[in-house]
Amino acid sequence: MSRTGKKPVAIPAGVTATIEGRELSVKGPKGTLTLPLADEVTYAIEDGQIAIQPANDTKRARSFWGMQRTLVQNLVTGVTEGFSKTLQITGVGYRANLQGKNLKLQLGYSHDVDFAVPEGITIATPDQTTVQISGIDKQKVGQVAAEIRRWRKPEPYKGKGIKYAGEFIFRKEGKKK
Repeated sequence: MSRTGKKPVAIPAGVTATIEGRELSVKGPKGTLTLPLADEVTYAIEDGQIAIQPANDTKRARSFWGMQRTLVQNLVTGVTEGFSKTLQITGVGYRANLQGKNLKLQLGYSHDVDFAVPEGITIATPDQTTVQISGIDKQKVGQVAAEIRRWRKPEPYKGKGIKYAGEFIFRKEGKKK
């Protein structure tokens, strides 16, 4: 039994959820998100909640149960509150600034890195070493943060690079004579 899957997803005030065919659509104050529904799981909207149950007793259906419940919860959270990730840039001369729809990164390369901001994502740079990524789709926010981080991952000796806020970088000691 899935502990996560057993709990129904509460639909807060101001949010509407509808099932049309094999697609769940959730509309809220921040926008609309859709999720293609898995065949292994059944969905029911009743008295302000979305209940998810496995369609049969196979291992595959039980595996999908908790994951699909979490995906539905992410839809509801996204249209009400949204998601955000914060990146911190460490290193001499490393900086970021937003120019229109592009994020310009100076990361020690011979050229500046121009990152085009995707549709549905908002990027803010409160200072030159902080990048805040926000949006309603949790997967998209995480993917954009990972793509920006990929340009210069933090290294273990001096800690230079782009890291998530709160991420611990394991530091190594330098070579001894």
